[in-house]
Amino acid sequence: MPLDLYFEDDQYPYIGVKDTRDVARAIIMDDNGNFGLHRLHGIDRFGDRNYFETPGGGVDDGETPEIAVIRECYEETGYEVEVVEYLGKVTDFYNCLARKNISYYYLCKTKSPFQGTHFASEGDALIAETLFIPIDEVIQKYEASPDTMLSKIVKTRELPVWRYVKELLNK
Repeated sequence: MPLDLYFEDDQYPYIGVKDTRDVARAIIMDDNGNFGLHRLHGIDRFGDRNYFETPGGGVDDGETPEIAVIRECYEETGYEVEVVEYLGKVTDFYNCLARKNISYYYLCKTKSPFQGTHFASEGDALIAETLFIPIDEVIQKYEASPDTMLSKIVKTRELPVWRYVKELLNK
């Protein structure tokens, strides 16, 4: 059964919800059984960012989340991917943007050699590197991430998804 999780933002003051954003996110597995993970670093309206996050981004008008995740993976990681399985959704909030996010997660597999990244959004500039590492190492990186500010929001949203994927793979 797909995930259906809901989390409130307890890091920034609540100022209402002005908009809802659909987001497509990928748990990408390569041919070696390693998983793609971005390390973000930089300073923006969320403060000083230095944490890990799955590849993905907003669903554009006219796109389905599944089409968006394929596009986002190519832009951010330089890999064409195929969707293996829909994992579920996580609803969370960015209070400092007055935004509700609905993130649709997909297990994807790389299907092409690395073709170079094609960063397309302002947020892509925060991607310091993309790692392909074993799932246990991914989970350890999330567990070690700070429990403050946006790092905590992302950790709260994504760590349960990674644990769910590990369970699926161990079946």
